[in-house]
Amino acid sequence: MTNSIYDFTVKDGNGFQYNMDQLQGKVVLIVNTASKCGFTPQYDGLQKLYDDYGNRDFVVLGFPCDQFMHQEPGSMEEIKSFCSLNYNISFPVMWKIDVNGDNAEPLYSFLKAQAPGFFSKRIKWNFTKFLIDRNGNVVKRFAPATVPEKLKKHIEKLL
Repeated sequence: MTNSIYDFTVKDGNGFQYNMDQLQGKVVLIVNTASKCGFTPQYDGLQKLYDDYGNRDFVVLGFPCDQFMHQEPGSMEEIKSFCSLNYNISFPVMWKIDVNGDNAEPLYSFLKAQAPGFFSKRIKWNFTKFLIDRNGNVVKRFAPATVPEKLKKHIEKLL
């Protein structure tokens, strides 16, 4: 029985195993990202949240995804380079994954089950955000159009 995000292991941006249980006690924002999306400028806001709250046990995890109109076509090296050069990203950018369908990352299947969207559990677009509390529980799902700055009060409440 899966009870929290801590029950999962994913791949980091270098392809190594990343045990989510290392995030115990932290507030986590999990976001499916893409570098050629209308919402890509949200990388700025995500980095700002990480800068503002990272020293208070807050982590952003970006999961590149190419399932929406081929908006993340690059290799992991290209994705990491893009994030670094264009947005100076210092939060962890994880391995490129699927968030929907038969090959969906199990972590994402869990997130969607815990916080379904308005009409279905499916992720509808890039930059869907899941806020996780210090116990690994999914607290809230935010739509792609919700800019990171709007999450501040929710994050502060959990910190």
